[in-house]
Amino acid sequence: MRTKKLTAVQIWLVIGLFMILMQVFIGGITRLTGSGLSITKWEIVTGIIPPLNEKDWVKEFELYKVTPQYHKINKGMSLEDFKFIFFWEYLHRLWARLMGFVFLLPLIYFVKKGLISNVVKKRLTIVFLLAAVVASFGWIMVASGLIERPWVNAYKLSFHLCLALILFLYLLWVLILEIGFDNKNTILPKYVKFYRTIFVLSFIQIFLGGMMSGMKAALVYPTWPKIGTGYIPDVLLKGVNWTVYNLTHYEKSYFLAGLIHFLHRNLAYFIFLFTLAVFLKSVSNTNLSVLRTSLFINFILLLVQLFLGVFILISSFGCIPLWYGVFHQLIGFVFIGSCLLIITLERNIR
Repeated sequence: MRTKKLTAVQIWLVIGLFMILMQVFIGGITRLTGSGLSITKWEIVTGIIPPLNEKDWVKEFELYKVTPQYHKINKGMSLEDFKFIFFWEYLHRLWARLMGFVFLLPLIYFVKKGLISNVVKKRLTIVFLLAAVVASFGWIMVASGLIERPWVNAYKLSFHLCLALILFLYLLWVLILEIGFDNKNTILPKYVKFYRTIFVLSFIQIFLGGMMSGMKAALVYPTWPKIGTGYIPDVLLKGVNWTVYNLTHYEKSYFLAGLIHFLHRNLAYFIFLFTLAVFLKSVSNTNLSVLRTSLFINFILLLVQLFLGVFILISSFGCIPLWYGVFHQLIGFVFIGSCLLIITLERNIR
């Protein structure tokens, strides 16, 4: 297979993917530092300008002081502490706006120069629509913590994360098709269906990971391999706990934390064992270097993800280790992206 130089359009798409990953990275920091509710208004244009003087900072701080989070969690915090959490939420929103410019301005140029086909134009329209949905749901998520609870709702956080994941995967798919691969060999016809299964399971796993993060569930059961005192949390063994109330008011009991722990951990074990079996079979049945490399990268990412997950669990006493938690989320995105790469490569080079 010939190696082709990336075109300007392809480089632009790569930059877009990187910016989405960075937004996920910043969003993870925002979540784990409890910064997501520090900005109480959604101002798309004027929100670009941060507080520039002490008076502006005091005004923002006063708006934050009327939120449930301040009264129930951060009451008495200093202005300097507020500036810290404000910074991460501001950076998260600013980066989202920057992505809009990075996508839109080059797109206008490429369209005028005729460098983008009609098919790609339609696909990029979907990218913009998905980005708008992600941003809008992000505000819905934040708003839930300003009026209902002193934190962002874990379910809404997970949906927001999965919408961002869909955006990332769709743009990656567009990039893969735009690059194209020229090879006449038929490879992996028997095994690619298994990578589709891994892809679906990984998507579910990322949703469960979002729930773990949203509830900070690692703090409830900071043990491994057991979940508390056993492999099945005691709270799940009592039928009286299986109620809609415990599923929605997860802060009132350990039920949902135990359930998500059980599902997230055991699905991780299954994904690992299943991927290991598929990898060992498939890697010896391809002669295409880019696909063979993708298979190795996919499995290495899974190993790193597994070890990171375990380390986070056994280190979550009092607080979740910030950087490990953020990279755990980020690598989850890259891993499922590598699954999509394998699936798309196999489909388009047969």
